[in-house]
Amino acid sequence: MAKIGFIGASGLMGHGMAKNLLAKGHALTLTVHRNRERVADLLAVGALQAASAAELAKACEIVFICVTGSPQVEASVLGDQGLLAGSGQRQDGGLVIVDCSTSEPDSSARLRERCAAAGVSFVDAPLSRTPVEAEAGRLNVMVGARPEDFARLEPVLRTFAENVFHMGGPGAGHIIKLLNNFIAQSICTATAEAFAVGQRAGVDVKKLVELISAGPVNNGLFQAMAKTLTGQMDGLKFELDNARKDVRYYTHLAEGLAIPSVMGEAVHQSLTLASALGHGKKFVPSLVEAQEQLTGAKLVPR
Repeated sequence: MAKIGFIGASGLMGHGMAKNLLAKGHALTLTVHRNRERVADLLAVGALQAASAAELAKACEIVFICVTGSPQVEASVLGDQGLLAGSGQRQDGGLVIVDCSTSEPDSSARLRERCAAAGVSFVDAPLSRTPVEAEAGRLNVMVGARPEDFARLEPVLRTFAENVFHMGGPGAGHIIKLLNNFIAQSICTATAEAFAVGQRAGVDVKKLVELISAGPVNNGLFQAMAKTLTGQMDGLKFELDNARKDVRYYTHLAEGLAIPSVMGEAVHQSLTLASALGHGKKFVPSLVEAQEQLTGAKLVPR
């Protein structure tokens, strides 16, 4: 059993991950960032609290980070009381930092270099599925790491993941996560737009749902969006502003490679528009509400 540190255990995904690490017998120490209520149950069953990320780095072999995005990851690693500040005070080497956030590959590359210079391994291991699977220990994890780091981490990752994919060397996990989320949000934004166009054209869009549900276009994301037609807005528990951030990271990736991202920019702007209309802190299915405002369509029963 490893000594594990965790930054972000109060988050929707982080809580389930931390819970399963504890349940499988690992010693867990976590930082508490504002919302103590979200981690009270973890502390009650044996998790310890550290005053800072630096304290985690001193005491733990592996530290997981599961936060919003690259700015928060950078602060956790490079801050005055960040992980690197504490790693130099360890009695032994071998600290591994595992970033489970959806982060920008360029930022992760810079952090990886800074960590390597300090004798610390930095591994990208972003997640897919939802907080429901996080609590159940059934997440998907996509890992970018050297083979020796992956071999060390895989048993620990399987405490909260049903599927652990070694995507390639360092950085590959974050790149594939951005590709995955771009495709996912393309489906969501296209579905919301199609619902609005169909309703304004005079058809019953529930008939569209019947058709797609019986054919090759069907998927879980489409069904989550379809639930909005019955008034259920939480079929996909993923904040719209987080989706917008992820697709922005994807378009930055494409731009850095000098590759046109026509679809990526369209999806990003659809999410940005929905956020500007006041839906950013809601879940992604509120794209349908944004389409109602834009088009005058009547889709969500009220």
